[in-house]
Formats: sequence, structure tokens, C-alpha cells
Amino acid sequence: MLLQGKKILITGVLTPQSIAFYIAELAQKQGAEIVLTGFGRAMSLTERSARRLEPAPEVLELDVTNPEHFTALRASLEKKWGTFDGIVHAIGFAPEDALGGNFLNTPWESVSTAFRISAFSLKELSAALAPIMKPGAGIITLDFDNTTQAWPTYDWMGVCKAALDSVVRYLARDLGKQQIRVNSVAAGPLVTVAAKGIPGFKTLEKRWAKQAPMGWDSRARHDAVARTCVALLSDFFPATSGEVVHVDGGYHCIGAAPIDPDLEEGDEG
Repeated sequence: MLLQGKKILITGVLTPQSIAFYIAELAQKQGAEIVLTGFGRAMSLTERSARRLEPAPEVLELDVTNPEHFTALRASLEKKWGTFDGIVHAIGFAPEDALGGNFLNTPWESVSTAFRISAFSLKELSAALAPIMKPGAGIITLDFDNTTQAWPTYDWMGVCKAALDSVVRYLARDLGKQQIRVNSVAAGPLVTVAAKGIPGFKTLEKRWAKQAPMGWDSRARHDAVARTCVALLSDFFPATSGEVVHVDGGYHCIGAAPIDPDLEEGDEG
């Protein structure tokens, strides 16, 4: 019961296939009381998924492009819990023209949308809620490692994920004095609703399984990511902050030729 007695806010739950759903489910099994967030048309999906959890958690509204929502969220959590122990930031979005090999032609309006939702929102959420978080609390965000390399078709979302890593480090610097830990979890490709919107995802997941030393099953590794997130939210990592923790079968440590999304199976060599 790693999270016994802890209170955790979890964003990004859409369907039961969402990584955030697996985290929410495991967090409850490990003793946590949780609250989810959702907004807009997707709110009904979040509420439907919440009913599949035991017990069904409350769902609060949070549109990360609306500053008033952060204020309202803090007030709701403070009324409900007083103080709490952790945040899971599982929020990311890029307009269609910011992905798919369109890097050189993407307009600023699309880039700014992707950056605000996928990277800046972590700062906004953390800054809004840190005053009511307990010493020893943990903040984690879901990442896809873009610090040292560019991925085919990922384009401006890759830039935003690299920025997200930097946001994690600066938050770790500024919130450390409150004994709040901030880390990111860089997962390998997983089959989710969000993944279906990434051009070239199927090619990426096929190659990942071949290169990762431990192998990789994009349909069966959600639990491994959830376990890592729960561990980071627990008291078992009391002095770990500003870190990128890879849950990718070891893929990141192996050098390889770039993945060409246009290269079909059997065309190599």
C-alpha cells in the first residue's frame, strides 16, 4: 500500500486505455484517494471512466487554457482535502498541422497552442496547487524522450516535450524549498487514444520492440508505467527530483539508425 492515506490529483483520464487511467486505478489499489479532472466535450468520457474505478472519484473541471480554472481547482481541492500529496500531469495536445512532417510549415498559432497545453500547463498547475501541497509531495508528468533527438513525424510535439523536461527541472529547483518533488516519466510508445493521432505511430512501435533490450509491447506495458508513477508519488523516492525516469524497455540507451516512417517492413538492407 505505497500510497496509503495519500490524496492525489490525476489529470488526463479519457478512456480506460489512457495511461492516466492505469495510474488512477493502481493509485487506488495502493491506498490513495484520488480526484480526476476533465473539461469540455471530453468531460463525459472522463466521468464515464471514473465510474469504472472503485470507488468512483470526483471529477473536477480543468481547461488548462483558462486561468480561472486553476483558481477554481485550488479552491475545490482545498475545500475537499485541505492539503494533498501529489499531482499526475498527463496533458498534451498539438494541432494536426504541428505533426506529421510539417515542421517547417507549422504556423506560430499552432505551435503556441501545443506549447501552452503540453508544457506550460505543468507550470500553471504546479504553481496554482503547490501552496496546498504537503512537504514530501510529488508531481509527475508523462513524457516522451525528446531531449537529445528528433523523432520522425513528431515535430512540434517533440519540441514541446523537450520543453516539458526543462519545465520539470525548473519546477524542481523552485519547489524544492517546499520539499515538493517534480519528475517526469518517459514511456515507450503505448496504444492509447492520443497515440492514434500521431502519424507514423505504428512504425515506431514495431521498431521499438526490436531495439529495446528488454523488448516492448505497446499494448501491455501501461501497467509498468503506472507502477513507476505510483512509486514516484510514494515516500520511496524522498530525495529524487528533476529527473526523467525512462520506462521504455531500455530503448533510450541503445544507439541505432533513425527510424524512417516511410520504410516498410522487409525493405531494409
